[in-house]
Amino acid sequence: MAVKPLDIVIIGGGIAGCSAAIALSRAGHDVRILEKQDAWRFQSSGIFVYSNGLKTMQKLGVLDEIIAAGFPVQNGRNAYFDHAGKEIVDTFYPSAENGRIPAILGIKRAEIHRVLALRMQQLGVMVELGTSISAVRQSNDQVHLTMTDGRTQACDLLIGADGVRSSTRDLADIDVVPRYTGFGVWRSVHRRPPDLTVKVMMMGPAKRFGIMPISDDHLYTFGTVAEPADSFFAPSDWPDLMKGRFREFTGPAAPFLDELDHEAEVLYTAVEEIVLPLPWHRGRVLLIGDAAHASTPFMGQGGAMAMQDAVVLAAALKSHDNLDDALAAFGESRYPICKFVQDVSRAVGEAGAREDVETLDARNAELRASAQQKVDDFYNRLDEMNRLADSRLGQTD
Repeated sequence: MAVKPLDIVIIGGGIAGCSAAIALSRAGHDVRILEKQDAWRFQSSGIFVYSNGLKTMQKLGVLDEIIAAGFPVQNGRNAYFDHAGKEIVDTFYPSAENGRIPAILGIKRAEIHRVLALRMQQLGVMVELGTSISAVRQSNDQVHLTMTDGRTQACDLLIGADGVRSSTRDLADIDVVPRYTGFGVWRSVHRRPPDLTVKVMMMGPAKRFGIMPISDDHLYTFGTVAEPADSFFAPSDWPDLMKGRFREFTGPAAPFLDELDHEAEVLYTAVEEIVLPLPWHRGRVLLIGDAAHASTPFMGQGGAMAMQDAVVLAAALKSHDNLDDALAAFGESRYPICKFVQDVSRAVGEAGAREDVETLDARNAELRASAQQKVDDFYNRLDEMNRLADSRLGQTD
């Protein structure tokens, strides 16, 4: 029992779109990606992927290449410090398959895309760069697309993997808009000192500053802080602004903040959420990844959730002989998990935003008492939810 092989068009060539193209092509579907950029240009700051996301990469057939391109953190260690560099506590994240799959892998976003793009090429996935759509019309058994250059084409299934500000979502008349969370994220890339081999989280008053190795040679830093709505910062000002936002952070952060100048590789993004109730499809148009469930960054799960969408969608199409049933089953499988991640991540961010200098001692004591248990509880619950969802779709590890 399976949906017949489909002609599928994916809008967007980021992590979600490329992962979906790989999973669906491997399942026997004919897949094309339409990407509005006229050349692959992806933000080259870092990302960290926990073991649940790496397990999905294994299912996509790219795990070995991803590990080779990134930096596995030994023992999954996350070292917590306060903003003055005083040690608070260490936590350890779970690995998988008796350690073969690392607990945490740091990697440049551009390297993830390079690996995924190569796998798509090997599978024969067609990619049209510099292409976007201006209209969508559905008939009983097809989706008819009009390109911005006037061309038309049709497909059996259209997938919107085009991020928080998805044009596919708008064209499908799905009424949800991004919600600004009140946070901005500042990121920078630096040379990695040989002795910095763990994930570092520094806890300031209502601010966070992280340091993560992403290769043998490089690391990236990431800082979260409240920013006014509708703020615009000129990219030329980003290095000075990032340095100023986190000036009170010393200890492990100090050498990297000191390096920030006009030549530094710095990126700023405002954090927005998409909270889309089911269904995530309208007829033969489906949303995945950030287009359906963009999250705050505090649990580091955005990329993992997008990649898992791809694998679960392929499984749903395999386990159902009706497309609408398959798309509904996909949403019902993914919605509780993505909502769980969103809710936990949002709660962590909001709790941090309420901190002030008078509450830091109590916060640090609570971290020492409960941080490891909270890590264990989160991943145990995620595993439990994933096992239940997989069983309903007939998936097995």
